Amino acid sequence: MNTSDENRAQAKKAWRQQLIEKRLQLPDREQRIDLLQRVMRIWLVGRPETVIGAYWPIKGEFDPLPALHRWKEDGELVERPKLRKIGLPVVDKVHKTMTFHAWYPGCPMEDDAYGIPKPKDTEVIYPTLLFMACVGYAAGGYRLGYGGGFYDRMLADLNPRPFTVGLGFGTDFLPDFEPEPHDVPLDAILNDHGVVWPV
Repeated sequence: MNTSDENRAQAKKAWRQQLIEKRLQLPDREQRIDLLQRVMRIWLVGRPETVIGAYWPIKGEFDPLPALHRWKEDGELVERPKLRKIGLPVVDKVHKTMTFHAWYPGCPMEDDAYGIPKPKDTEVIYPTLLFMACVGYAAGGYRLGYGGGFYDRMLADLNPRPFTVGLGFGTDFLPDFEPEPHDVPLDAILNDHGVVWPV
């Protein structure tokens, strides 16, 4: 790793720490959560996808599951109901891979290798739309994650690639973030103010 790579890695590490700390201490957190739930529900209206991948929120992340549960219920109420499915990630720490398993409220859960709840013994699903938590995000649709590379590896293997959507708060924007050559932008980013990418 050369000096510029080391500097970039250090900058990302510092951003992660600052953003997570800020997110955990937001004074108007509940209001921001409510606004982003609404943005997400409105954004989902009319989307063609019926299989959506999401995440179990950790470290103060926005929780997408209430809006997705509502989306699933809405799909079951329409004239010709489509079977809508929600999936959560299951990480294989040894092989550094990630798959999605069906989730529904009340489904059996267990902790994965990182202590994050995952569905237990439910079917593997293949999302065509994927909601991803953003530790931070930048202009052009770029996402700052936790640095494990699980999403990058999974997306590289999925064909067709799902439509990717980042979720975060307005406070997570990084004006000085410079993407690296291997960074792939998300298709959309939503925050508590609305759709911030594409602009």
